[in-house]
Amino acid sequence: MKMLTKNNAMRFPFKKIFLIWGFVIFCVTAVNAQKDTSKPQSVTIISAYKPVLRNAAKINFSGSNLLADSSKHLMPYIVPVQNLVYGYQPISLKPLSVQNDTLIRLGTRYYVKAGFGNYTTPYLNAAASFGDGETTLINIYGNYISSKGKIANQDYSDLSLKGNGSYFLPNHEIYASAGLSRKDYFLYGYNHDLYHYDKDQVRQQFQNFEISAGFRNTVKNNSGINYNPNFKLNFFSNKDYLTESTLQIQLPADKKINEWFTVKANATFDFTHTKTQNFIPVNFNNNNNVIKLSPSLFYKTDLLKINGGFKLISNDGKFLFLPEVYGELAFLKEKFLLQGGWVGDVQKNNYVNLTHINPYISPFIGSSFEQHNTVQTELYGGIKSSIGKHILFSAKASFIKYKDFALFINDTNYLSDGKRFLVSYEKNMDNFSLHGDISYIIRDVFKLMGGIVFNGYTGLSDNGRAWNTVPVECTAAMRWTPYKKVTLKGDFYFFGGGHYLDKGNISRDFNGAADLSAGIDYKINKQFGAFINLNNIFGKNYERWHGYPVYGFNVLGGLSLQF
Repeated sequence: MKMLTKNNAMRFPFKKIFLIWGFVIFCVTAVNAQKDTSKPQSVTIISAYKPVLRNAAKINFSGSNLLADSSKHLMPYIVPVQNLVYGYQPISLKPLSVQNDTLIRLGTRYYVKAGFGNYTTPYLNAAASFGDGETTLINIYGNYISSKGKIANQDYSDLSLKGNGSYFLPNHEIYASAGLSRKDYFLYGYNHDLYHYDKDQVRQQFQNFEISAGFRNTVKNNSGINYNPNFKLNFFSNKDYLTESTLQIQLPADKKINEWFTVKANATFDFTHTKTQNFIPVNFNNNNNVIKLSPSLFYKTDLLKINGGFKLISNDGKFLFLPEVYGELAFLKEKFLLQGGWVGDVQKNNYVNLTHINPYISPFIGSSFEQHNTVQTELYGGIKSSIGKHILFSAKASFIKYKDFALFINDTNYLSDGKRFLVSYEKNMDNFSLHGDISYIIRDVFKLMGGIVFNGYTGLSDNGRAWNTVPVECTAAMRWTPYKKVTLKGDFYFFGGGHYLDKGNISRDFNGAADLSAGIDYKINKQFGAFINLNNIFGKNYERWHGYPVYGFNVLGGLSLQF
């Protein structure tokens, strides 16, 4: 082996480098010799860099969408307690007429209802409305019904005509009404084996003519005083026996002081003059005048209502000071009301008012021929409440003191046939009364209402009993519209037995009774309808007034037209 010397080692790299560079230059020269040099030469630069704009540093106003709320929030509509007070009245023992609505029904301006029933009962009811309802409004009503019973002179008839109207000014309303009625009752409550009378001898014919008018503001005035002055003039007569005229003027007003307080005041002037005719040995005249002044202060909040006042009354010249304090306290969002009060008033016992209670009274009233008005003072407490959405009920307990209470007694004179009732005034009498009512209402589809009253009369000084009063009364009414064209109705009345005075001043008991009525109204089309009423379904000839049995089972049916 040949050993490399230092000089050989230094020369060897330079030779290799020279040979390599020479080979490279040769290759490049060969390649370039094959290219087309007729085109200009260019250089292509390839870069991976991309320019990017930076995000602006500012507030972003684009709101993001809210997340959907899937939870359910119950927001019930709470209907406040209506505080309805139902005026339950004994059911008429004769076919009932339809209660007319005084408002104009759109598209219905005239109404006629006619029918016929057993006991020879013709029936006619009609109504008409005039005016545009904005500036003028006039309503006219007419009603006639009569019946003939199986007992001699057990007849009855009722004819009434009435019209009322209003004229509307920009800020006031002028209203007026006029009515004429004639009711024929026959005093058949005598012993038919001993006595025989013609109809004219026992006819009790009541004629009444009444006019009224008033003027009230409909818009709040600058003074903030609401007023409604009005008057009523009444001419009443029992044919061939008695005439009576009454003028009543009322001047009510109130002013709201602030959100809570309202001042109220009312002045009433009630004048009555009564005189008899054909009375032997001499006729008599009687004046019965009552004047009332009743100021009060009314306080009202969402939960509390209080009326504090009094009544200053001139009762035929005798001055009385009676309380007028009452209030209501609400609990549980007005679903439960606690009420109480101490109130007093004077009930006028003129002849027309007494005949509304008992149409068989004597036209000469009593042996003294005087009219005594009843002074009444009541202390009461009670509750009103609602259960659920459809039930309303109320209950009240009262302690009532009467002075000169009008009791009806049979004429027990041995020379009398006993067919008339006289008025016996009780100077002092107390009554512990319980009253309750309940109603179940589903809009205008179904209505069921009922009430009951208990009376406990005590403390009498001039009469042995509270003659011809009833210790308990119960009423119920149902209206059901299962279909738009069909309405079913029913009425129930029950009263407990009381006491009456028989000849020889003997106290006797009369029995209580129950009365059930039912009916169907069917609407044939928009104009025509049909109806049928069944009265006294139990068929009991009971007596509410001693000696006067009612009609038995009776039926009334007919047609109606409205346009």
